[in-house]
Amino acid sequence: MIDAQNALLARIADALERLAPAAKTPPDFSGGRLFRHDCARDAFVAAPDYPMALDLLVGVERQKDRFVENLNRFATGLPCNHVLLWGVRGTGKSSLTKAAFMAVCRDHADLKLIEIDRDEIAALPPLFDLLRVRAERFVVLCDDLSFEDGAAAAKALKSALEGGVAGPPENVLFVATSNRRHLMPRDHVETQGAIAAAENAEEEMSVSDRFGLWIGFPPMDQATYLQAIRAYAERFDLVVENLDRRALQWSQLRGARSGRVAWQFIRDLAGELGKGLPA
Repeated sequence: MIDAQNALLARIADALERLAPAAKTPPDFSGGRLFRHDCARDAFVAAPDYPMALDLLVGVERQKDRFVENLNRFATGLPCNHVLLWGVRGTGKSSLTKAAFMAVCRDHADLKLIEIDRDEIAALPPLFDLLRVRAERFVVLCDDLSFEDGAAAAKALKSALEGGVAGPPENVLFVATSNRRHLMPRDHVETQGAIAAAENAEEEMSVSDRFGLWIGFPPMDQATYLQAIRAYAERFDLVVENLDRRALQWSQLRGARSGRVAWQFIRDLAGELGKGLPA
């Protein structure tokens, strides 16, 4: 009788063991320096090194210097601040982040960059908890951040940056880019009513206060735009007559002057001349 009971208990224990979720394998960050967080699979996908050199970003010298200074402090374990890069589209916010990271990480093998989608803000608190216990140091980048889903996403980001009772992870630096200084959607009142909109706006604006370093990117004037064009053309040996005139015509067709428009013109010109460029 006792043997039969023991056998039954053994079978039950075996069945429960098979039903239990498998232990998670710790993430492996040895396969690269840049990673994309796949929230659906709870995985980190390695990405190729960012190809653009930091000195190719023209017209944002002040922004570059301030961001690199803060990033170097983080990489060496000195006090630093989470960063909000804000300003008009196409001015190089995301490019500066990645190019600066590539420049700094060459001297810091333990420095990694993880890019997350802006729709994954709710997953930040558990992500930060996962990274907290790692030996590496992580720059977590969210490009084009805004709170279209309202205050819930804002609360999740605040929770991640504040870290709860444990405090924020010492080995995580959060960087966000946005076209909006206060990260707010523009349809508060129309969709929520005045009182709810005001409360949510207060919640979302308070998130901006968690970024200790705000770096603004103003619109690019014509002189700076042409400076960028000439720098690119010289770097990649793109010789053509009437370079300035052609570059201005290109910007007029696009209806904008920005670092992105300048780079797109240079790519078109390089293709015309049969020369290769970084991706």
